[in-house]
Amino acid sequence: MIRAIYEWVVDNNCTPYILVDALREGVFVPQQYVQDGQIVLNISPSAVMGLNVGNDILSFSGRFGGVSQEVSAPVGAVLGVYAKENGQGMLFDAEEPTPPPQPAGSRPSASLSKLPTKSKPSLKVVK
Repeated sequence: MIRAIYEWVVDNNCTPYILVDALREGVFVPQQYVQDGQIVLNISPSAVMGLNVGNDILSFSGRFGGVSQEVSAPVGAVLGVYAKENGQGMLFDAEEPTPPPQPAGSRPSASLSKLPTKSKPSLKVVK
């Protein structure tokens, strides 16, 4: 779905942005640009190099403050894809990460059961 919306936005001469849950495991983004646990990234062809929207991972190389950095995120961490110019696109429900399997007969540790739950992410209009 991410790939299809991205292509639709680009085909309509708009700038594709993605909203990413920066706190998810496996997300590698420049942390200084993260706000409220989320980051908005411009993934237009003129802004990134080597964009790969795979079935499991979205990755590319982009410039942040003039410094080239590799960015990657599991597709489950992508919360939305939309056009900068008009806001049209799609928001996705945040997927809960799958916990690692427990060996047979074992119980989850007490520390895991006390982890705080995250609130739902919110989308902010960026101008």
